[in-house]
Amino acid sequence: MFAPAPCAFQESESRGRRYPEPAHPYRGEFERDRDRIQHARAFRRLENKTQVFTRRYSDHFRNRLTHTLEVAQISRTVARVLGLNEDLTETLALAHDLGHPPFGHAGEQALDRVMRAHGGFFDHNLHALRIVEHFEQRYLEFPGLNLSFEVREGLIKHSRDYDPAQFPGLVEYDLVSRPPLEAQLIDLTDELAYLCADLDDGYEAGLLPLESILPAAPQFDRLYQSLRRRLPSAGSDGLEKLCFSQALRGLLDFLVTGLIEGTRAAMAGFSTSQAVRQHSTRIAGFTPSAESERLALKQFLYRHLYNHPRLLQEKREAEALVERAFHRLLEHPEQLPPGYRNSSETRVRLVCDYLAGMTDGYLRGLGL
Repeated sequence: MFAPAPCAFQESESRGRRYPEPAHPYRGEFERDRDRIQHARAFRRLENKTQVFTRRYSDHFRNRLTHTLEVAQISRTVARVLGLNEDLTETLALAHDLGHPPFGHAGEQALDRVMRAHGGFFDHNLHALRIVEHFEQRYLEFPGLNLSFEVREGLIKHSRDYDPAQFPGLVEYDLVSRPPLEAQLIDLTDELAYLCADLDDGYEAGLLPLESILPAAPQFDRLYQSLRRRLPSAGSDGLEKLCFSQALRGLLDFLVTGLIEGTRAAMAGFSTSQAVRQHSTRIAGFTPSAESERLALKQFLYRHLYNHPRLLQEKREAEALVERAFHRLLEHPEQLPPGYRNSSETRVRLVCDYLAGMTDGYLRGLGL
């Protein structure tokens, strides 16, 4: 239906796996990577890791797993329309949050803070790489999941650039080059997914009144007002929610279309995937109108949702719990599972790795 783009990444270009394996008779290499990720324990644990709202609010709100599935759906659509490698894009979308610790960004900030006090740091992208390289043990022939180079590269490079001088251990990933366009898309589809989903959940939770949303998101306002003119009785609670949901669908469609059109225009000057890698900056992006709406929505959510007093209290509690657990395990390493106690890593890193793999419920259940 959509012609392959000249700068799409071709599986034949892949640098392959760290441990060579025979080809599968009817699945491509990136398809196999996708399936290995979906069968990983770390992927299943995302179901009980916070996105924005913990389960204390409602079982209806997004968790880290449902968010990941939404990112994958958007990413597949964008990749297909642009003629990019859909299998690579979907695989990266499904793997992009594997490294998140319990309690979302609150947990990540707390873990990074205690690690820095001990001369280290925590980065969820790099932790995702550790998960697929070391912690997921499911095969006799090799450690980890033995994913293709481009999937491992996309895990660490999809959302940020790393200074080669500060990260010499990542030299094989050629940190001075850009990732393939398929990986570049993930950071943007991730943001579209969480902006619209968080707006939805914030409204449903009663933390974002409609009257505060409308002036902050012009495109959403236009869509909502159009529905109100068609449905004059939309002031009732049921109709307001239906109009909200319909307008939100239109907003997501507007933003995804803006990403497709903006990236398609930028792709026109690139004839190979290698040219994308060698470019001085990333090329995936939005049209000006979609970018304006994206920024407005992001600023609104940071001001009115992510720092909402009700969420800040839970955030502080989560950070305190992560820090207590870290110090408790550091002082009592005998409480670590045997596989961690027998590792050659430093005790600080072992405690960090163990904590990062926990779900919200497991960490709460420790009773710290």
